[in-house]
Amino acid sequence: MHLSFALFADGANLSQEGKLNILGVFDAMQVASFPSVHPRAHLVVRLKGTRADVGVHQVVLSWKNPQGSELWNSNGQLDIGAPPPQVTEIDMPLIAPIDLPLDGPGVYTMTITLDRERQGELRLHVRDAATPMPGAMLS
Repeated sequence: MHLSFALFADGANLSQEGKLNILGVFDAMQVASFPSVHPRAHLVVRLKGTRADVGVHQVVLSWKNPQGSELWNSNGQLDIGAPPPQVTEIDMPLIAPIDLPLDGPGVYTMTITLDRERQGELRLHVRDAATPMPGAMLS
């Protein structure tokens, strides 16, 4: 099994047809003051697997601040059922609505681990209100 992609979004869901819908993808934000919490961000992860991946897998998410200190983590299980006989590739979207604690400006990291193997990292650039956004003009 491997990580196809991971991102932060304002919202995400699966349609009745199984389509992944994502709204408001972001990798940077500006915060008025610290400490702060960005409420209800959606971590969207897409895993791809094969019939060999049928079974129970451990998923661990770890949120670290710019200094590398863990601010939050979550453990869970992913139970993958057998697909129909003609299906060879399994698509496993994970949507986790989470509150992101922010204790200062800098680059935060979400690490995604599956069965004790690091699958990837997702970075979020956080600026304070005093730091202008790139491309912004001051008058």
